[in-house]
Amino acid sequence: QSRITTQRKENDEVEFLSGIFEGKTTGTPIGFIIKNTNEKSKDYNHIKDSFRPSHADFTYEAKYGHRDYRGGGRSSARETACRVVGGAIAKQILIQKGISVQAYVSQVGPLKLKSHYSDLNLKVTYSNSVRCPDEKMADEMFEYIDQIRKDGDTIGGTTTCVIKGCPIGLGNPVFDRLEADLAKAMLSINASKGFEIGSGFSGTLLKGSEHNDEFYVENNIVKTKTNNSGGIQGGISNGEDIYFNVAFKPVATIMKTQTSIDKNYNEVTIDGKGRHDPCVLPRAVAIVESMAALVILDHLLLNQSSKI
Repeated sequence: QSRITTQRKENDEVEFLSGIFEGKTTGTPIGFIIKNTNEKSKDYNHIKDSFRPSHADFTYEAKYGHRDYRGGGRSSARETACRVVGGAIAKQILIQKGISVQAYVSQVGPLKLKSHYSDLNLKVTYSNSVRCPDEKMADEMFEYIDQIRKDGDTIGGTTTCVIKGCPIGLGNPVFDRLEADLAKAMLSINASKGFEIGSGFSGTLLKGSEHNDEFYVENNIVKTKTNNSGGIQGGISNGEDIYFNVAFKPVATIMKTQTSIDKNYNEVTIDGKGRHDPCVLPRAVAIVESMAALVILDHLLLNQSSKI
């Protein structure tokens, strides 16, 4: 909790209903519940019949013919709390197999980390409220987000995720490519707007001779001299670090007056109310890690049947 996150205070206590006994999994399905204890439904009364700009209000109403206006419903980022629980369990399994998943905030608005992830101490990412591994940049990002908040506005940015220790061979051709599953997982996160892996869009500026990752052998292990591929080639992991970026838009709810329409298509004005984040990036880090861990674990399990 800080000045740059929502003032909503949730304990987020996880109550496990099944699948875990004395701190260990039992092999049965894991069921759990996280109760909302600090909800304020009245904060949303003013948008009961109106569609907030860039929210899911209109599309949900158009598709289903009704919506629960008391928050975002199924489009609310609150549902990601469950993803983080699942991801935490997946990460424990991956750690036992020597695989680590670490995400961090690499850009907020115009403030962008210039250092490559290999030059950063990712272990300190959670030591500040911004979730940026560069302390100086974290301070700048914090002040920038706080000023945006004071202005009644919001800002977007980018998270970077690095997966180390991933074995060779995860992923399948065509529709189950590893990067495709990672992309789907990341773009399923609320407010995400873009995904790039390896060299990403900057790779379009390079020639093939500059972009190709040449192979070599060290201690009988195949490696690449560079890693523009982002650890995945042909949809299958090659043993190098997997790294990618996820772009997040500014939070749609702003503390400013905006014009919109109601369900009868009448023009209305909407004033931002409630407890909302001025920037989702600090909270997105744990969600990105969780979704990445779940995807990698899924592919580890699938890979057990690849050579039957």
